[in-house]
Amino acid sequence: MTLTDPIAGELAGHRFHLHPAYETGRRTVRVHEVRPLTDAITHFRFVPVDGQPLTAYQPGSHLIVTAGEHRNAYSLVDDGMNPRSYGISVLRRGEGGGSDWLHDRAAAGDLLEVEGPRSMFPPVLDQHGALLVAGGIGITPVLSHARALARAGRRADVVYSYRPGAAAHLDDLRELAERAGFGLHEATTVDDTVRVLRERFADQPLGTHAYACGPGPMLETYLEVAAGSGWPDARVHLERFTAPEQDPGSPFTAVVASSGERIDVPAGVSLLTRLLEHGLPVPNLCRQGVCGECRIPVRAADGVVVHRDLALSDEEKTAGDSMLCCVSRGVDRSEIEVQW
Repeated sequence: MTLTDPIAGELAGHRFHLHPAYETGRRTVRVHEVRPLTDAITHFRFVPVDGQPLTAYQPGSHLIVTAGEHRNAYSLVDDGMNPRSYGISVLRRGEGGGSDWLHDRAAAGDLLEVEGPRSMFPPVLDQHGALLVAGGIGITPVLSHARALARAGRRADVVYSYRPGAAAHLDDLRELAERAGFGLHEATTVDDTVRVLRERFADQPLGTHAYACGPGPMLETYLEVAAGSGWPDARVHLERFTAPEQDPGSPFTAVVASSGERIDVPAGVSLLTRLLEHGLPVPNLCRQGVCGECRIPVRAADGVVVHRDLALSDEEKTAGDSMLCCVSRGVDRSEIEVQW
C-alpha cells in the first residue's frame, strides 16, 4: 500500500512506542517511604505523582536521583517487573553529597526528580542460574537480581559479606533463601569471605553466571577466586560503585570534528572538563569511569586512546570508536578526533 502525502505527514509526526511505561527521561516522583535499615543506610521508596505507570527495568538497573545540587545514581532493589514504586537503599557517605542530602532532607511526601531506570549491570538471559556476591551496600543491585530470579523460579546462590550490625536487606535475603533452589551464605570477616567464595565458585552447575558488587578489595578477590577456579571471563560480571585513583596521565589534543576546534588537554585535567569548558554539553554523572554516562564517539589511530574506565567492555575498547571522557585519555602528545 502506498501512503498518500497527508497520511505520510501525519505518521511522520506521530510518536510511536512512547507509552508512559517506556519513559526513562526526567520525571517527578513522590517520596512514599523513608525507612532506616542500619545506622548508615536508609531505604527510600518513590511513587509516581501523575498516575502514569512506572517504567519496568532489568535487574541490576539504577535510578538517577536529583538530591539538592547533586545527581547520583542509586541501584534499584526490586525485580523490575511492572513496578508500582521504585526502591533504593542509600549509604550515607558523610561527604556532603547527594547521599547526605537524602538522609538529612528527604521526607515522606516530598517531590523529587528522577531519571531512568538505566541498565549497566544486567543478567545474562540464557543463564542456568546465578552466583550472586555482595559486599556492604553492594547488596542493592544483587538483591534486584535475586528477586528477579526468585520470581522466575530460577536457581541462585547468594554470598553476602558485611560488617556485623551493618547489613542492609539481610531479612529480605533470608526470606528468599527459604525458597527451593536458593542458598544464602553470610560472611562477616575477610577470611570468611574468601573461604566462602572459593567454596561457592567450586560448586556451581554448568551454565551458571556470577555477579558481584561491593568495595574494590572484595571485587578484586572475587575476580582472583573466579580465575583461580577456572571460570571464563564471559561468565564473571561485576559492578563498581567507585573507581581507584588515577595518575595525571599525559597531555594530548582533542579535535572537534564538526568545527575543527583544537582543545589542549593537559596532564591532570580530564577531557570531559575541557569539553565542558568549551561549551560542549557532554552528559556526565560519576566522573570516575564507572557509570558510562560520558561516553563519546571518537576517531583515533589504533592505540591512541588510553582506556581507564570500568564501564566499556574489552571489545568496545578494542573497537576504538568511543571513550569515557571523564577518565580515559590520549597517549602523550597525541590527537583524538571527537565526533561532535
